[in-house]
Amino acid sequence: MRSGLTRPASVLISTLLLALFFNVWAASANGGTAHTLFHAATQRSGARKTTTAATLPAPARLRESESRGLLAEVWVNGAGPFVFAVDTGAGANILSERVAGAARVRVETGGSGIRIGGLSGASVAGGRRAFIERLSLGSPENVLPARGLTIVAPGLPSDLDGVLDPTEAFSPLGYTIDLPRNLVAAFDPRTQPVRRGDVSSEGAVVEWLRDSGSRRPFVLLDGGRRALLDTGSAFGLAVTPDAARSLGIIAGTEGRLREDTRDLAGGYVASRRIRPANVRLGALALRGVPTDLLVRADRGAPVLLGRDALRPFRLTFDPLNRLIRIEP
Repeated sequence: MRSGLTRPASVLISTLLLALFFNVWAASANGGTAHTLFHAATQRSGARKTTTAATLPAPARLRESESRGLLAEVWVNGAGPFVFAVDTGAGANILSERVAGAARVRVETGGSGIRIGGLSGASVAGGRRAFIERLSLGSPENVLPARGLTIVAPGLPSDLDGVLDPTEAFSPLGYTIDLPRNLVAAFDPRTQPVRRGDVSSEGAVVEWLRDSGSRRPFVLLDGGRRALLDTGSAFGLAVTPDAARSLGIIAGTEGRLREDTRDLAGGYVASRRIRPANVRLGALALRGVPTDLLVRADRGAPVLLGRDALRPFRLTFDPLNRLIRIEP
């Protein structure tokens, strides 16, 4: 199937580089990993009321900012509203220290904290695991399960209060991000699962791949390369030079080199908009995808499909069956 992506590029990188590929891991005294921390958080929250179809959170409206990304109003422990970026690539819900204080969030102490890494390959300590009693989206009454990983971290810009990773915020529910309509909605994957054959002729259902230590949504491109579906990034298809070669992308010198952008770890990354590329996600052929060559990024940086590539689509994430439906 074909999907022409001809929308001209606008802002390629947000002020923060809101592709928050946190590569979160714990540097605690016991050497636990982010996966271990998430498991512990799930166990501790087990006493909460089980979410059913009758208690699903209501859909919430999103808005897109050129400088800050896909934004939503969020309440933490009843305090708010705060402005959070909705980022499927974050790997955790992120609270600024100011929000954690205003909402009286309980924060884990001891150890050396959680290290946060960015596209540049730099990393910084200082993140702390947080325990939220109530997380609401769109209105104070629209409470999310929020059974995933939440951390308090330095480095967020002053005009952004936090980052909402819907995989962690809606867990254990699935969710849909409708980019053309700027909506996010929850569903129960036990009663409304994503099925491989349940898709229109213009869409595709693909496997939800995960990297070690997080539940960020990766998909498999043709040629065997993984790509992160990242609503927090203003890129289109973002590739390092090595990834461009492996995908058969011609990375010339056309396009203006973008100004260095700082990630949360304090490192800097630049990019260049190059010739649009064609890639395939299962049965879905993406033609003319806006493509960005990452310059001075870490060689291990993942391939990204950011908002410039995903904007025409409605994305449905089923964490139980590990499937993602992509349809216009």
